[in-house]
Amino acid sequence: MSFNTIYVMLMWVRMALPLPLIFFLLMIHGVSSDDWSVSYSPSHICALKDSTVIMRCTYKYPSTGYKIIKAFWSKNLVKGVEPRDLSEDPEYSQRIQYLGNKQQNCTVRLSHVTLKDSHVYYFRFITDKPGVKWIGYPGVTLTVTDLQVESPERVTEGDSVNLRCKSSCALTDRATFIWYRNSQPLTERRDRNNELLLQSVRREDSGRYSCAVDGHTHISPAVQLNVM
Repeated sequence: MSFNTIYVMLMWVRMALPLPLIFFLLMIHGVSSDDWSVSYSPSHICALKDSTVIMRCTYKYPSTGYKIIKAFWSKNLVKGVEPRDLSEDPEYSQRIQYLGNKQQNCTVRLSHVTLKDSHVYYFRFITDKPGVKWIGYPGVTLTVTDLQVESPERVTEGDSVNLRCKSSCALTDRATFIWYRNSQPLTERRDRNNELLLQSVRREDSGRYSCAVDGHTHISPAVQLNVM
């Protein structure tokens, strides 16, 4: 059996085999596992709906004897099925841009993310040697979140009220929150705290409150606050 044939078999069973067996097979053929790698930073990303996400990535392969002929990103690996290039997927083709090269950088940009984009993404590269290719496991986990305002429905004049701008995960990028009442920005409330404190509320504070992250177009659904 040729080296290339055995190497391809190793790539496909890489996720299923125990690590000691993987290293044993690599040692048999004189290939170090350190020569082949994909690294992601960070490996988990929480992004706001309709934002642009940068998935930073670097990769390595032996410096001699190999040439990269194709490098691309895929998602949701299926055992026994060749990963699909997302740039050829109609759902992604207009939104994904490979920022890397065929040497070390494999960074990608995904714009206008939606809740349906919450997946695990993987970088894949293919060499000029027949069947010799690599996929960067375990990939980048992307969670896309919406914003929701948490508020009591009714309060009494003189009460202090906390409104919270909530997301399903902690945003990866540090966020500055903006608050709105009746679609008008409360310009004095721009800070890194996701809470809006209303002290000694009056009836004039009644209205529909919503929140957003500075620099993003997405605004949360409005929640009605009634001051009795």
